[in-house]
Amino acid sequence: MTPLKELSNLKGRRALITGATGGLGKVIADTLAELGADLVLVDRERSDLDRLSESLIKRWAVKVEIQICDLEQQVQRTELMARLKSGRSRLNILINNAAFVGTSDLQGWSEPFEGQTVETWRRALEVNLTAIFDLSQGLTPLLKVEEGANIINIASIYGTHGPDWSLYNGTSMSNPAAYGAAKGGLIQFTRWLSTTVAPTIRVNAISPGGIYRNQPEQFVERYKAKTPLGRMATEDDFRGVVAYLASDMSRYVTGQNLSVDGGWGVW
Repeated sequence: MTPLKELSNLKGRRALITGATGGLGKVIADTLAELGADLVLVDRERSDLDRLSESLIKRWAVKVEIQICDLEQQVQRTELMARLKSGRSRLNILINNAAFVGTSDLQGWSEPFEGQTVETWRRALEVNLTAIFDLSQGLTPLLKVEEGANIINIASIYGTHGPDWSLYNGTSMSNPAAYGAAKGGLIQFTRWLSTTVAPTIRVNAISPGGIYRNQPEQFVERYKAKTPLGRMATEDDFRGVVAYLASDMSRYVTGQNLSVDGGWGVW
């Protein structure tokens, strides 16, 4: 019987995390570093990769590599993959965490359906779906020759559920069509890919529920009332599921979408 401590040990393995400086990205990076994994942190220019790298090295004594890449740009994605392959670096874990979430002032995004634009739709799908296809395909040759190889895609409850518009009344928040469509596509891509790269690579998805990030009070209270566990998520709530899926604790798990939503989706 294999001890859990051994199953969760990621020493000698290397993980690439996109969107590494975001709230969830930082927690993912810290979780995997605590388990012993070396890291490749990927984010756009002007993100705080240096500070994150320094803190992880100091806290966990792991090796950390920084890679600048705007995942919306195919040329930059191609260059990123070429750099990784040219260095003959190992890669055991790919975590597709980066997401296009827009802003309330982005034209064609946080607007009624009739005001959402094809241009913004394309931008969202480029980052939230196409880039994940691109990286998964391009990095498969590195993954498939390594121990414990797996891909984790960060999806969303809105990949499987439609929005409850009553949550948003009286706020500037919205739920653009492109976001849900991309996340739904990502969940299905996870299933498709899991059978395609098996048995050498496992592929799973995590669908977070709403994470508290100082949203308007009326939204938060409505969301809490709709959630069996009575609160919104924090980034810390995702440490366990990331550790589980990235390590050998889930070595017989593939093609799954794990909802971490406080029960939001059971109604």
